[in-house]
Amino acid sequence: MDEEIEIINTNTRIEKLKNFLISKRKQLITSLILIILILITFFGYQEFKSSSKEKLADKFNLIVTNFETGKQENINNNLIEIINTKDKTYSPLAFFFLLDNDLITSSNEINSYFDLLINDVSLDKEIKNLTIYKKGLFNSDFAQENELLNILNPVIKSESIWKPQALYLMAEFYLSKNQKQKSKEFFNQIIEIENVSPKVKLEVQRRLRSNFSD
Repeated sequence: MDEEIEIINTNTRIEKLKNFLISKRKQLITSLILIILILITFFGYQEFKSSSKEKLADKFNLIVTNFETGKQENINNNLIEIINTKDKTYSPLAFFFLLDNDLITSSNEINSYFDLLINDVSLDKEIKNLTIYKKGLFNSDFAQENELLNILNPVIKSESIWKPQALYLMAEFYLSKNQKQKSKEFFNQIIEIENVSPKVKLEVQRRLRSNFSD
């Protein structure tokens, strides 16, 4: 008797489930289609990103090869095209290649690319800090004190691995202006960094002895 009741209950549950599936068939099909479309879109986008990355890599590597072999036609335009893709890897590589090889000389143009990378590209944290530091380094010969501090402060006020270099740059800047007290303060900040490399610390101590012995 109990077995018969259990069979009836099981059949009833199955029948209810079938009726539910039938009544909700349109909604279930729609939901399934949406899930499939989302998956297709996601994996399609990932494949597109991967393909785009490969194309950028090939383009950048070809530019470098051509530059090294003396084929420099349209090299600036091609590198600028890569910068403007706002790719987190190849945009900074293309810009630093332009900068380090003196392929662009306009300060306004150079700073505009620095700003694009810093503000508009999703750079990895320390790549962004390196870019900020390099912007400060580029501008240090002609920037005013406040301008240079405004550029470097995001790194100086952080725990970045580039913080000692940013502090060192400011110390050198003040020393070049014969503002020894301010220079000394920035050198001392480097020594106070807990994880500063021994090599950097020794160099700073040497500079303090040689430039501030009085």
